[in-house]
Amino acid sequence: MRPENVSTKQEQIAKLARNNPSKVFTSLNQYINYDWMLRAYELTRKDGAVGIDGQTSQEYALKLEDNLKSLMHRMKSGKYKAPSIRRAYIPKPDGSKRPLGISTFEDKIAQRAIVMLLEPIYEQTFKNFSFGFRPKKSAHEALRHLRNNIMDRGGRWIIDVDISKYFDTINKTQLRTFLNRRVTDGVIRKLIDKWLKAGVIEGDKIHYQLTGTPQGGVASPMLANIYLHYVLDEWYADVVEPRMEGRSSITRFCDDFVMVFENYNDCIRVFRVLGERLNKFGLSLHADKTCIVDFRFKRSQHDKSQKPTTFKFLGFIHLWKKSIKGKFVVLQRTAKERLAKAISEINEYCRANRHKPLPEQHQKLSRKLRGHYAYFGITGNHKSLRSLVHQVERIWRKWLSRRSRKSKIYWDKFRDVLKKLPLPKPRVYHQYCVGERNL
Repeated sequence: MRPENVSTKQEQIAKLARNNPSKVFTSLNQYINYDWMLRAYELTRKDGAVGIDGQTSQEYALKLEDNLKSLMHRMKSGKYKAPSIRRAYIPKPDGSKRPLGISTFEDKIAQRAIVMLLEPIYEQTFKNFSFGFRPKKSAHEALRHLRNNIMDRGGRWIIDVDISKYFDTINKTQLRTFLNRRVTDGVIRKLIDKWLKAGVIEGDKIHYQLTGTPQGGVASPMLANIYLHYVLDEWYADVVEPRMEGRSSITRFCDDFVMVFENYNDCIRVFRVLGERLNKFGLSLHADKTCIVDFRFKRSQHDKSQKPTTFKFLGFIHLWKKSIKGKFVVLQRTAKERLAKAISEINEYCRANRHKPLPEQHQKLSRKLRGHYAYFGITGNHKSLRSLVHQVERIWRKWLSRRSRKSKIYWDKFRDVLKKLPLPKPRVYHQYCVGERNL
């Protein structure tokens, strides 16, 4: 494999897109060769659920070179047939279920190969306030961007936005129109159309969706970002922001975004037209979850609105707190439902595995805690992390005490267990600035 060849080609595409903002790419498929397909294979997850053909990554790798060459030929000749997607559901923190589309392993490789072509182009186009599913971007960068804009730019009024069933309501015709602005390569566009038209298998039935892109598909996040770039990001940057009386900002992570305003009237004006803007492109705001948040940290007794005073974004609740020095700062703490979900999962593990050896249980619990810290370990969130550790200790002792009638473990004895098998201590992985320990 020669990944440097692939990266060189991507840099060439990026340079063309950057130097020619209005350029329409008509012959992108020329960049696809065996090295390109091999790189797409390397970037494809090998531990995901299998698609409708039941083929695993290990089975595909047995004849890797032949399989990749065959796939490349079918993609470029137009003979590739996008397989139907297997529908699965995963629970959301609010108790509802999120639908996912599970593609075959080969289809994931094909989609990855096309995403590798589109990324260099659209990375020159996307706005710097868009963070979701982009190379070298992350949820923590989005959280930091949001926090800094609130504190540094006088953000006091928030529009907390939820787009109802975003992936399922993307207008495919409009998406094709947006793609026409940058990519008209026949090979690429036919492949994208095949994925958009692919059937969805649920149980023993197959159906075809008139709108939307399947969540879980490798290409879906890219297509979703392209759609909202033209529907929302360009509209905000070109139309909304120049008309504001005060300062404003937007932070977007795919379909999850927050708009921040210094001026209340600006906030109201945008809130009134936001739904109309989205409706124009087949999207709609979730009536119960989209709201204006009064995020002022100082309000007089006669000026206290009935609007919410905190909001959630990317699993964190945002609120004002006074530091030790008396300065108001924005804290981002683990949202209650996300903390409850983590505790519930650990409780279920301890219940189901209480008879296993203690070192094995300790290793698994430590891995779960470190995974939680890796995401929720941000500046100012130490209290929530400590709360989780306390709950894990309580749950672990409870289920160890229920191994048998004679296995009751009191706290004195359990503390001896924790001395031998200590759980990892809370750790801040994402520090916003040195010296904020006074939070």
